[in-house]
Amino acid sequence: MSDASDDELLLRARKQDVTAFEELVERTQDRVYGVALRILHSDAEAAEVTQETFLSAWRSLHQLSGDSFGHWVHRIAANRALMRLRHQKVANQVEESMESPQFNARGSLIETVADWAPTAEGASLDAELRRAIEEASKALPEAAQRVFLLHDIEGLDYQQISEITGDSVPALKTRLHRARLSMRAAIDRFYAEKGAGR
Repeated sequence: MSDASDDELLLRARKQDVTAFEELVERTQDRVYGVALRILHSDAEAAEVTQETFLSAWRSLHQLSGDSFGHWVHRIAANRALMRLRHQKVANQVEESMESPQFNARGSLIETVADWAPTAEGASLDAELRRAIEEASKALPEAAQRVFLLHDIEGLDYQQISEITGDSVPALKTRLHRARLSMRAAIDRFYAEKGAGR
């Protein structure tokens, strides 16, 4: 890597200097991939979002003003990952609604029952708690899940999240407060169930 600052590289990249742009990509790709992975929970999906992010950034370099390149591509990645997540949810709902009922050989309706048995005899409490928190996070309304991921997981401040989502800071604070209450309730339930199971 060169000693050039991000701003110098950005100036050169805007003049179609591919080498300068590639260095900017190298400096920021881990963080971009990280935000996509935290939102999508899939290596393949995160890799695709990372590629889309830098392709979009290359095509739109002239639009960047008053922001660091790193912050800008981070915002693009978060938006793209959230759009992909939204699309997946819609696709899954359509798939679920199109599933046909299944019947056994006698013609009786087969009802699937969720298996609540522990996955492994020696599963650790930490792993189970992590799963409970992850499930609670997925159950949050989309807007609350987004602010929870971006603030508490990614470490963005309210102003940065506001720029990404277009929501006001007070609205984001309210959603995050509700999301945290839901998460705390899920953790309390987890420990109550563990205590009752002893």
